[in-house]
Amino acid sequence: MSQTAKLLELPAIAEGQHPLIAPLLKETDQALLQQWQQSPEQGKYFIALFCRYGHLVYALLHHQAKSSLQVDYLFAKTWQLVFNGLTNLKVTEKIATDWAISTSSSLQSWIISQTAACIHQQEVPAIANIHYSLSAAPPPLWCYLEAALAQMPDPTRLMILMARTFHWSESRIAAYLQSEGEDCSVADVQTRLTEGYHLLSTLIPDDIQAIYLESPGLEWSPNSAP
Repeated sequence: MSQTAKLLELPAIAEGQHPLIAPLLKETDQALLQQWQQSPEQGKYFIALFCRYGHLVYALLHHQAKSSLQVDYLFAKTWQLVFNGLTNLKVTEKIATDWAISTSSSLQSWIISQTAACIHQQEVPAIANIHYSLSAAPPPLWCYLEAALAQMPDPTRLMILMARTFHWSESRIAAYLQSEGEDCSVADVQTRLTEGYHLLSTLIPDDIQAIYLESPGLEWSPNSAP
């Protein structure tokens, strides 16, 4: 395989084979968008769009970074931008605006524009500073993890990030919080982490858990956040 072919190697997007996703791939972009906006508690519609356009986005990004890890980072950031933008995107007969597409234009064009925006706006960190793993957290899972974490109380979210992203022990987390003036014991950290993981499992849509986590319990690989 040539060096060019290696640079263009696309990631596997196995989600499309899942029984919750495969039937949706026959739907139009407009139908998937409207169903997702009407039922935000169901992540399968966003995943279907990711399956449809994931390789296109990755191909557009591959020459913007020096390593595959940096491309993966941009890939996740682009889909986070798409995820946030789709929430307010409207299909309208009017001329397209920043947050609308006309029926004569396409969602594909809008996703390409979001990819370009990420390329121009996102600073790519050094490889040593990237904690994201595409295999550990595909972009749809990461988007929903981020959305769930954003809804959590600050101390609990911080503890989870310390434990899962930076591999800190409960005693180290407690020591850090104590140094910041928090009255927090190791037992407190253990309790808050247990409660935090349970809360995360209630905030992440059931179909996201079924597709990516294979069980109701929340388990995801560490070092999975950009």
